[in-house]
Amino acid sequence: MSARALRPERLAAIRARSQLIHRPPGGKHPSDVLRSIAGAQAQEPRAGRLQLRARSRTLTAAEVERARVEERSIMRHWVMRMTVHLIPVDDYGWLAPLFRERITRWSHGRLSILGVDDAQRERTTGAMRDAIERRGAMTRSELIEVAERSGFEATTQTRTHLMMLLVVEGSACIGPDVGRESALVATRDWIGETKPRAREDSLAELARRYFRAFAPASERDFAFWSGLPLGDCRVGIERIAGELRELRVGDETLLAPKGWAARAPRSPVVRLLSAFDTYLMGYASRAHAVDRTGEGRILPGGGVLRPSVCVDGRLVGVWSNKRSGKRLQISVEPFEPLPDDVMEVLAQEARDIGRFEGVEGVLA
Repeated sequence: MSARALRPERLAAIRARSQLIHRPPGGKHPSDVLRSIAGAQAQEPRAGRLQLRARSRTLTAAEVERARVEERSIMRHWVMRMTVHLIPVDDYGWLAPLFRERITRWSHGRLSILGVDDAQRERTTGAMRDAIERRGAMTRSELIEVAERSGFEATTQTRTHLMMLLVVEGSACIGPDVGRESALVATRDWIGETKPRAREDSLAELARRYFRAFAPASERDFAFWSGLPLGDCRVGIERIAGELRELRVGDETLLAPKGWAARAPRSPVVRLLSAFDTYLMGYASRAHAVDRTGEGRILPGGGVLRPSVCVDGRLVGVWSNKRSGKRLQISVEPFEPLPDDVMEVLAQEARDIGRFEGVEGVLA
């Protein structure tokens, strides 16, 4: 691969384009968008849906949920970085096994630290698994009742790991919502049978998806985003080496797919990105997008990653919202005063969030 030079100041806008933050035409189905951006972190379901809004001109929250619970073409599952993501159902068969052993081992360790021994864990998850097989979709509350009847004393921490294990091991998956709760359902009943794939082939596909969605990036970025060991990431990269080319950005060598163009969209591209937006989670360093002070306001600690204001790939503020009936009021806290043309687009963005969620969105 021959390396070409790319000016560092162009990196933010170009990476934002790879992440579809400029909202190009096409990608009208939620599964198309998720496939193009390599999944959306979605431990907060609303934040996961809003990531699709930032990358599509026409999708609505109702259409995203319809794809998840009626079409069953997308799903929520624990994958990259041991966190819940929205992914296309068609990817489950090769993607989930890449992370299964690592997440299971970690969860077993956490339960052990919390005082749950192996026999107790197996007895409890077995009872929960049998209940899902007999009754179909069950809410988390219902499953905890099953666990407690089996003699398990559930806490906030242990119940999360029990649900995670049921899903990650493959017997159950996150299915429909019942009221305000997610329900778990037998995987084969919800999405049918899946075909296994050789691990090296799956690592190659993961690398292919990552570099299409986050180009240009490094192998270290790939490892950070995926949460997999660097050795696994290198296996995937080596398998698709003929599909990649090198770029020099300062002193760093980055990778991008062959045929990928280092073009930035017309400025300004202004977006209100949701909490935990995948653009912020795609690189080992966010220095291309925000300085240390701004990063500290977006990531104040405690696992929090606040909704952010993005202009041409740079993170220039944070935002919050308050809903009252059918009115959603969005407040922006810029790190520095923003130009009038950016503020005008932010007002449009507030209205578009309202459109997406079926309410009136206004900028405070």
